[in-house]
Amino acid sequence: MRSTVMATFALKRWLCNSSRKIAAASPWPIGGQRPCHSWTRGRSQHTVFRWQQTHRHPERTRDDPDENGERRSNNPAGFHPSIWGDFFLHYSNPAASPEQKTRMAERAHKLKEEVAGMIETSRTCSLPQRLHLIHVLQRLCLDHLFQDEINGLLDQIKHADVSGCDLHTVALWFYILRNHGYKVSPDVFVKFKGAEGKFVSNSPRDLLSLYNAAYFGTRGETILDEAVSFSKKCLETTLPHLDPEGSLARDITCALDIPLSRRVRIYEIKYYISIYEKEATMHETILELAKLNSNLMQLHHQEELKTITRWWRNLQLQANLSFSRDRIVETYFWIAGAYFEPCYSRVRIILTMVMAIITIMDDMYDVYATSEECELLTKCIESWDPMVGQDLPEDLKIILQVILDTYEDIGHKLESEEKYRLSYLKLLSASWYNIVECSLYGYIDDAEKEHGLHPTKEEKLPIPFTIDLARAYNTEAKWRDERYVPSTVEEHLQLSVRTGACHLLSCASFAGMGDIATKESFDWVCSVPKIVHSLSIILRLRDDLKSYEREHQGLHVASTIDSCMKEHNVSIELAQKKIKELIEVSWKSLNEEWLKPNKAQPRELLGRIFNLSRPVEFFYMQDDAYTNSYIVKDTIKSLFVGTKPSLGPVWDSSSSKNSWSWSYPAPEILGAGAVGMLRLTNPRFSMDFGVGAVPNRPLVYGQLWVYNSTTQKDQE
Repeated sequence: MRSTVMATFALKRWLCNSSRKIAAASPWPIGGQRPCHSWTRGRSQHTVFRWQQTHRHPERTRDDPDENGERRSNNPAGFHPSIWGDFFLHYSNPAASPEQKTRMAERAHKLKEEVAGMIETSRTCSLPQRLHLIHVLQRLCLDHLFQDEINGLLDQIKHADVSGCDLHTVALWFYILRNHGYKVSPDVFVKFKGAEGKFVSNSPRDLLSLYNAAYFGTRGETILDEAVSFSKKCLETTLPHLDPEGSLARDITCALDIPLSRRVRIYEIKYYISIYEKEATMHETILELAKLNSNLMQLHHQEELKTITRWWRNLQLQANLSFSRDRIVETYFWIAGAYFEPCYSRVRIILTMVMAIITIMDDMYDVYATSEECELLTKCIESWDPMVGQDLPEDLKIILQVILDTYEDIGHKLESEEKYRLSYLKLLSASWYNIVECSLYGYIDDAEKEHGLHPTKEEKLPIPFTIDLARAYNTEAKWRDERYVPSTVEEHLQLSVRTGACHLLSCASFAGMGDIATKESFDWVCSVPKIVHSLSIILRLRDDLKSYEREHQGLHVASTIDSCMKEHNVSIELAQKKIKELIEVSWKSLNEEWLKPNKAQPRELLGRIFNLSRPVEFFYMQDDAYTNSYIVKDTIKSLFVGTKPSLGPVWDSSSSKNSWSWSYPAPEILGAGAVGMLRLTNPRFSMDFGVGAVPNRPLVYGQLWVYNSTTQKDQE
């Protein structure tokens, strides 16, 4: 055993190094990289485990309680354990005392009044100064405190004459107004366009502003397409020549990954505060308010995380259903990206609960249940009656009860006059079947048809969102088991946009809103309007692009890339290119719906659906960061716990004082998944690692996670 473990680290040194770097910043367990899964469709090579159960052992019975218990404790997909565990149940922020919070709130209120006065006074300032002020307030996540004041400035700014302004000012003007729903003309960029499609600019900062503004384009705005293409090439060429430690290089790098209009502001708040602090135009009052507001929001989020973690632990899912991903903190983090303001506390709680249930259903249908069990559970969910599920196997009975209990818990969070909202989630809402003709494909124009989407008519049947989601998961499982590949991207999306569950999340987001969400608002969102449809397409395609290669290591449901290859008879590379093009078409459609006048629905409601699209880009930028959540661990820690400490160099591979020690069996506290414990020590730190085997693989491909990390003082 000892020699085997040493071989593991010798063969997989990159794994050890990677985990060490993460571990050095955190005392919490973290997972090594696992096969990529999606929260919307958690497929992987390990789905073959379930297929073998279904097809090799049709005579298998599920009545043996010992076999049931053993199966429920399995983790066939190899999901890494929760990074956070019960951390937020016990975490105590030093600034969380009632007296301190009161002082912080009082000081913030006073600063808020001063900043409101600054905004009012800025009406007489130059256009660049007014634009800069609004932009700073947005990036610092302060704009929600000054909605009336900023709206007053915008009404003034939208009529400004920008014909004599430089490119940076015009681009910022265009970006800010479109970000607030004003469809200003892109013709303001014509004067900057030279020969051969080039745009005249004076600096990389000008090009960056143009690049970010142009991503607010809609279909048919050719000049914005040209601006994106030109500025992107120039920025990519310029980047290697900039100071890699400078803020401009960092801003360009981030924008090339995700344009500013698609980024999640709250995830970057700590970074932008540090940048604003160094700006020559920094205002002390705004900076102090930004820091106080950030701290107050963090305290608010910590309390909610304590509440949601307690709810999650009370479900005891990891004890009863360990096959599913334990990602409750990551789920809350995703939702906070769309609803970060303190006033949306109830929305965050409800949406986190709904998304957690979606994850359980996804994993159950994808990596755990047999085909027969999928059918049984779907019928029980359709009945929405716990008595119908009495004859289910114990594990499926637990899942059904968790689903029903969660909706009951959500109902308790609604006032008596709001109880009707719950019915839209589970009983009365229209399904994708209802609206395929009028919404899913009925609004698509020739530009989208070129990418494989065509109008389709289907029989209209009243089916609730949650039940429809279960049916869609069940159909997807059948596709996988039958190795069925839809002939077109259109056919694929008719099912796969439903399993993305954006329609359910959009509806659930309204359930926690105040009086602004009316019955008419629920009727509207449950018709799956074009803005929800576009969001659903973006999620599905982003997911498929990032998970395709790893999903093809074993049995899996066909992705949109497979359908694209089949439809157009092209290579994987060309199919991926087409899928990326379709994502951009869908983003333009989303922008179009955001900019379209909609007097029937408040802009606040439209904005929240638009905001749900931004975490999608963040989570699928590198990998499936929801499943492989160590990717976002540091961002979560920065947002909800505090600034990542700098520990300095903690490991010197050439030091003679380094040592390894191996313990077998593993200490019980490491959990059932660990077969041994490895301890690293040197004069600066010590760490304990749990080592276990990935299912169906030899130990040399062992999984690695940190159990404990403590920094020690240097020894003289």
